[in-house]
Amino acid sequence: MRWYVTPGMSCVTGAAGAEGASSNATETAKRTVRRIRPELTLAQAAAIFAVVGFLLTTGAGTAATRAHDRPVPILMYHVIAAPPPGAALPELFVRPADFAAEMDWLAAHGFHAVTLHRVYDYWLRGAPLPPHPIVLSFDDGTLGQHIHAMPVLAKLHWPGVLNLKVNALKSRYTLPAWRVRAMIAAGWELDAHTITHPDLTQVSDAQLWHEVHGSRVELQRMFHVPVDFFCYPSGRYDARVVAAVRRAGYLGATTTNYGLARPRDIYTLGRIRIDGSDRLTGFARKLQSLMR
Repeated sequence: MRWYVTPGMSCVTGAAGAEGASSNATETAKRTVRRIRPELTLAQAAAIFAVVGFLLTTGAGTAATRAHDRPVPILMYHVIAAPPPGAALPELFVRPADFAAEMDWLAAHGFHAVTLHRVYDYWLRGAPLPPHPIVLSFDDGTLGQHIHAMPVLAKLHWPGVLNLKVNALKSRYTLPAWRVRAMIAAGWELDAHTITHPDLTQVSDAQLWHEVHGSRVELQRMFHVPVDFFCYPSGRYDARVVAAVRRAGYLGATTTNYGLARPRDIYTLGRIRIDGSDRLTGFARKLQSLMR
């Protein structure tokens, strides 16, 4: 007869006691398992579930979840046309050939244009975005945005974001309603840029509300789309203006502050202004310096 002893378990072998030894070993093993099995009280179990829930909802558990807060570039364009002689602000004019080259550069470098609403859904709800998203915004509502910009983006299956000044619909040098509808049909997002493009920090409370809320209501009435974002004219805003934008029901707003757009600045989103003098070299330099 030989004895073998292991921690917490002993057994005996041999012809005479094989059956009894087997029974003793089984009972000893059961007692050992009971001793090492954790016994949790209800309070301890509740505490563990609370910690797990905290990690999942706050992002503290990086293995379990990812924060949807990466910055996104928003480009700012105005007039897609050659500047006429004597233009007051020639920098706001980007030649159509330069614009097409800039879009080709973006596509070649893996960028994919999306709407601002899609970025918002990514930041706030975790909706998916392509690997290198970019928002292409166009202010005021000038004719070249439909004639020149839209066909270039259509070839790439990209949307634009039109920040439309309501009074632009009344000028023969800007976008008539039928062109705006064509842009919306092509997947463009329509956002508000006031009615008359004033410096909102200098107007009365009544005019501020008329420009901010009234422009949204008018664009919704005319084009039957949400109009969920606002663009500050000339980038001018203060706490009173931001409060009016929030009260009007907008989900966010864009500025002329230079830089990438971040979710923490949802009502003062930065943009990257593209000037006519940038040409392709300057355009590429702006993107590369910000995306490092």
